[in-house]
This record gives sequence, structure tokens and C-alpha cells, in this order.
Amino acid sequence: MKHIIFSDHALKQMLERGASREEIIQTIRHGERIPAKHGRMSYRHNFQHNGDWGGKFYRVKQVMPIVKEEKSVIVVTVYVFYF
Repeated sequence: MKHIIFSDHALKQMLERGASREEIIQTIRHGERIPAKHGRMSYRHNFQHNGDWGGKFYRVKQVMPIVKEEKSVIVVTVYVFYF
């Protein structure tokens, strides 16, 4: 598996949206792979959340990093969806 590098932007988005490094790494290694814009890839994986986010209770947290794959995997940004 390629080395995973987090851009500053991705780290900021992870903090703001409630995703951890471990969740991002697990999503890249085991999640569903989906083509994204500009030749990038996205990965999607659902995690049990069963907790509050933004003042509401959610059972599921879906993590979706957008990556640029070169010699390493560079995490460009991160989306998080709560269900």
C-alpha cells in the first residue's frame, strides 16, 4: 500500500467535519473506490457513529476523502456525511 499524505486543507476539513486520520486511512484501504473530478479518486466508507454532531443525533457517519494518487496517496480534501 502506498504511503498516505494529508494536505493542510484535508487536515483542516477533517477537524471541521469530524473525521479522524484512522477513519480516513481505513476508508482509503477498505472503502468503495469512486472516480472523482480532475483525475482524482474518492473513497467512501460508513462508520457507526451513534452520537451527536452539530446538535443532532446520527447513527451513521460516512467518510469520503478525495485523493490524488502518485508515488504516494495525497489526501486533498475530506467530506463527512451524517445519517
